[in-house]
Amino acid sequence: MNDSVSAGDEIPPGHSVIEVHVGELEQLFNHIDPSPFHDRDLDRSTEEFIVDWSRDFPGDAPLGLVVHLDRPVELPRQASVLGNAIHQYFAARARTTRRRLRELLRRGRTSLIIGLAFLGAAVGASELIEDWLDPGGVLNVVRESLLIGGWVAMWRPIEVFLYDWWPIRAEARLYDRLAAMLVRIDASGAKRAS
Repeated sequence: MNDSVSAGDEIPPGHSVIEVHVGELEQLFNHIDPSPFHDRDLDRSTEEFIVDWSRDFPGDAPLGLVVHLDRPVELPRQASVLGNAIHQYFAARARTTRRRLRELLRRGRTSLIIGLAFLGAAVGASELIEDWLDPGGVLNVVRESLLIGGWVAMWRPIEVFLYDWWPIRAEARLYDRLAAMLVRIDASGAKRAS
């Protein structure tokens, strides 16, 4: 006979389901965090597990989380508290990630201004040097060195605007999906009254 009881969000077909099995709800959260249960950070290994599983699903699939518990809990109160805690945690992670993206783009813009100014100065200096030095090997080495240095100064802004921003944006979108996922508890010997 199965004495498992469920509470929380109904997870309809079509949702990609992440399943976690723990002895008690406390195992999902960081034990060092002094915040009340519903405001506590997820345990690092729990977060990594949930995030890694969610990355395996299609990017447009709605998500659901089923937490299997071995110990009794008071349902549905605990399911509601758990759902809110998980939603708040991943919403905060999404905000933090977007803040990190804004900071990266701000640094990218600053780096671009500095890089363009340095490139312009390097090109100008290479043309001035051409007027001062006799044509030949030394002139070519100095001129090319200035031009290479100017383009190297553009490396970081190009890296930011071509490569660095989009993985952070994808991470923020994933956290948004996790913040909106349905959460359900399946517990052995759960108490219905609350």
